[in-house]
Amino acid sequence: MSCLYLHIPFCRTKCQYCSFNSQARLDSLYPRYNQALIAELLSIKSDKAVLETLFIGGGTPTVMNVLDLAALVATCRDRFSFAKGAEISLEANPESIDYGVLSALREAGFNRLSIGIQSLNDGELKKLGRSHDAAMAREAVIDARKAGFDNLSIDLMYGVPGQSAKSWRQTLQGVLELSPRHLSAYQLTIEEHTGFHCLEAEGRLSLPAEDSVLEMDEITQELCRIAGLQQYEISNFAEPGYECRHNLNYWHNDEYFACGAGSVSYVGGLRERRVDDPLKYCQAVEQSSDLIVEREELTTHDSFKETVVMGLRLVAGISSRRLQQRYGVSIDEVYGETLVKLVEQGLISYDGAHLALTKTGRRFANQVMAELV
Repeated sequence: MSCLYLHIPFCRTKCQYCSFNSQARLDSLYPRYNQALIAELLSIKSDKAVLETLFIGGGTPTVMNVLDLAALVATCRDRFSFAKGAEISLEANPESIDYGVLSALREAGFNRLSIGIQSLNDGELKKLGRSHDAAMAREAVIDARKAGFDNLSIDLMYGVPGQSAKSWRQTLQGVLELSPRHLSAYQLTIEEHTGFHCLEAEGRLSLPAEDSVLEMDEITQELCRIAGLQQYEISNFAEPGYECRHNLNYWHNDEYFACGAGSVSYVGGLRERRVDDPLKYCQAVEQSSDLIVEREELTTHDSFKETVVMGLRLVAGISSRRLQQRYGVSIDEVYGETLVKLVEQGLISYDGAHLALTKTGRRFANQVMAELV
């Protein structure tokens, strides 16, 4: 599979929880950045790649002009071409889209839309620093349907300040009534260099208790099952056939191209990260300077462990035969007693052919991954 990620590092405002490479109030840089992104795309050295997936994320890509986003898709089509039935995804926020914008995006070739709603509770949205309200979020989903986005995903966040199990249930029920094909439900984590991290350090951040968050997990499982959305990854649910193919490529630890400020590619066993700052990124492209600020050539051992850790995020887990074929070593050889211990603790199931987190293991996924990394 050939996959390409393009990063748009712009937002209207910076949310309190966000640690992604994104900046607000850089509107004047948008056209220049888009031209730099196109130039980097054209410089990719691969004559055989036919894209199975394209994912444009951020940031908030839809703060950009629709014609600029359309130009990115057209450039990808000319430079690589798309496989039949290719998944062409775009991230969006409710305040930056309407029916006219969405219709133009659909016409440009985007066939999958991921809308960052996070909550349908206006109080929670305000605490998160979001620019939309619940009514705007619902309208965005309805407009997306009208514009022809059948493959529609919604992002939600739980465990947020001021949230209760009851308010999470109300948000989740409200979103599922909009019939998304795909749902991402992420538990809030406090990252460094975010607004929430500062508030936490000052003792001014009140988060739900652990038992309340566990109840939210159970609610998610229950309501998604009733709605016909199957869990296929720790934080992701979908109707059969609507799993995000681009992200599945990441979770299988397969290779992918990437362009844009702060983006990371993985090609030929080499992982490369580009300069984060969007202005410096533009200058580097324009001056034909080296964009890469970090290069890492993975050893077979490191790649093996990454593949296990990423693959365990999937409910289906990992085929030991596929690992053996790819790396020439077995799970037992690499992990030995660590694997035995995790199985005995009921965190991992392993029958010699297949490795997966148990239901309990998914609740403690970070701790399990730390043992295996």
